[in-house]
Amino acid sequence: MKLTKQIIIALILGIIVGIAFHSFAPQAFEIVDTYMLTPVGQLFLKMITMLVVPLVFFSIILGTAGMSDPKVLGRIGGKTILYYIVTTAIALVIGLAVAHVIQPGQSGIMAGDVQTETFEAEEAPPVMDTLLNIIPSNPIDALASGEMLQIIAFAIFVGFALARLGEKTEGIVKLVEQGNEIMMFLVTLAMKLAPYGAFALIASALGNQGTGALQSMGLYMISIVIALVLHAVVTYGGAVALLGKQNPLQFFKNFFPAMTVAFSTSSSSATLPISMRTAQENLKVPKSVSSFVQPLGATINMDGTAIMQAVATVFIAQVYMIDLSFADLLTVILTATLASIGTAGVPGVGIIMLTMVLTSVGLPVEGVALILAVDRILDMTRTAINITGDASCAVVVAKSEEKHLKENE
Repeated sequence: MKLTKQIIIALILGIIVGIAFHSFAPQAFEIVDTYMLTPVGQLFLKMITMLVVPLVFFSIILGTAGMSDPKVLGRIGGKTILYYIVTTAIALVIGLAVAHVIQPGQSGIMAGDVQTETFEAEEAPPVMDTLLNIIPSNPIDALASGEMLQIIAFAIFVGFALARLGEKTEGIVKLVEQGNEIMMFLVTLAMKLAPYGAFALIASALGNQGTGALQSMGLYMISIVIALVLHAVVTYGGAVALLGKQNPLQFFKNFFPAMTVAFSTSSSSATLPISMRTAQENLKVPKSVSSFVQPLGATINMDGTAIMQAVATVFIAQVYMIDLSFADLLTVILTATLASIGTAGVPGVGIIMLTMVLTSVGLPVEGVALILAVDRILDMTRTAINITGDASCAVVVAKSEEKHLKENE
């Protein structure tokens, strides 16, 4: 049986087991979760998270070293960032449109329901601080603490130096290539644990939360899922077909294994080793492009999160019976797009970005407490969309650079 089928079956079984335990045997679930589900899920997460930093470091060095011309690196970087900004803006527009059509805040939920949850708003760092912090003062510390933007920046500098020094550093390049091969082999081993990890993670999540929160927030969740599917099909599918010259159906089919892992882990960074391997092997994206575009996307490209913010903003406004003007909607799009850059790599980035958006249009940040109950479930769906956006960007950039990449070979 193919790995994709194994993961899908594991996810379905996990959903059934989680809901069944929550509904019929909550006390037994605590024991099963503590001694079986959580350890297995965490083992899988730790296995792939362990590979993220060394894989990103090695692959970006190789990718940059392979682009000896700084103009090529600048051109690929410019296309990548432009793609991410444009798709984030489109995601926000789709989210706002779907929320206005479905009206999730009109489902009878009252603003007083926020008392059932506690929420404290956190402030995001200023955009300029984020940009300045991209250059690490101590690269070893950045590697140790997993500061992804700083790791990417340092790896680009090292790769550029290796490209310019040429024959003098052939030994280092060979060592990095071998390190990258080791990491990719370990990713293959980690993927063998994927069905077990996916089952344990989804069963644990649903066993803890059950379906009560899902029923009360049904319209809100439906709005986000519809917007995510529309964005994936229209935006990514259209970009892959028109700019990447690939069949969108084949694209989604070939990238589906990585999407299922992202769904179960809820982490773009943790899924990065698998999404890079899938893009390189199944989508035939060159390593030099994949190793630059996808790690950057895992850090700054959050289209799924942008959709959540758009729908949540309209939802909270409707619950509090506050009308949003057209100018407010434009403010949401602009603020969320800029916030996705300004909060890159910050833990809990989705909620921090949402509080910034709510503040920009004068909505009470306490309303975030309304969506916290179902955010864990929705986080899985939007993570799958986030990494799909990274892969679609890699396909588009690879196609646009096809001639240049052949000349460098």
